[in-house]
Amino acid sequence: MAINPDFRTYPGAGGAATQAAALDAGLRAYMMNVYNWMASGLLLTGIVAYACNAYLLDVFYPLTMTARGPMHVPGLLAYAAMFAPLAFVMVLSFGVNRLSATSAKTIFWLFAAAMGASMMNIFLVYTGQSIVRVFFITSGTFAAMSIWGYITRGDLSRMGSFLIMGLFGMILAGLVNMFIGSSMMQFVISMIGVLVFTGLTAYDTQRIKVSYLQSAYAGGYQDGGKQSVYDALSLYLNFINLFMLILQLTGDRRSN
Repeated sequence: MAINPDFRTYPGAGGAATQAAALDAGLRAYMMNVYNWMASGLLLTGIVAYACNAYLLDVFYPLTMTARGPMHVPGLLAYAAMFAPLAFVMVLSFGVNRLSATSAKTIFWLFAAAMGASMMNIFLVYTGQSIVRVFFITSGTFAAMSIWGYITRGDLSRMGSFLIMGLFGMILAGLVNMFIGSSMMQFVISMIGVLVFTGLTAYDTQRIKVSYLQSAYAGGYQDGGKQSVYDALSLYLNFINLFMLILQLTGDRRSN
């Protein structure tokens, strides 16, 4: 059922100024908590990625003689780091009803650190200047779409199914392209991915807002501490994927 994201039109709200003000204040506080969790996770990811590249590069990507000369190639630890974030996401997803707030927060921090280790290779592929540039481009795009998702009175739930289908289509196309190795296909996948995760940013922001208002209006938001971590995780994943896709499209690659 479609839900109007503007709580002032909920049946029974009566337009009471005090109720509206209380809901609005609670929503702002909750959203700020979600964004703080997301930003903290991104900061930890960036620190771990930079530190691993600076101090543990040879451990994850040992220098190996290849046909093109000595190069850093991924070792067992690098492959473990690449798949570790997926394991943490699965634990968070399947343990949503069993994990305590403390456990969920701990796993979120571990996940953010593991994501940083898995992303350390971007410093081998792209120049530092282009990484910083793409980060700010991603931040601006994410902020604009998240703000729009928060303030719009249009119902974005209708486009959610299309975005999810687009996401699955991207994954399938990416798996196929692993065997084909088409640069044009990869370009198209990246372009579609930018559109999908840009849309998901707005969609998830409104979803989080509506979910909070529904629960608060029904009698209080339960277990907000744990739920804010899960909501932050969805926005965090949107940001990371958007960043990586824009980096693939516009990042300056190193010459060696």
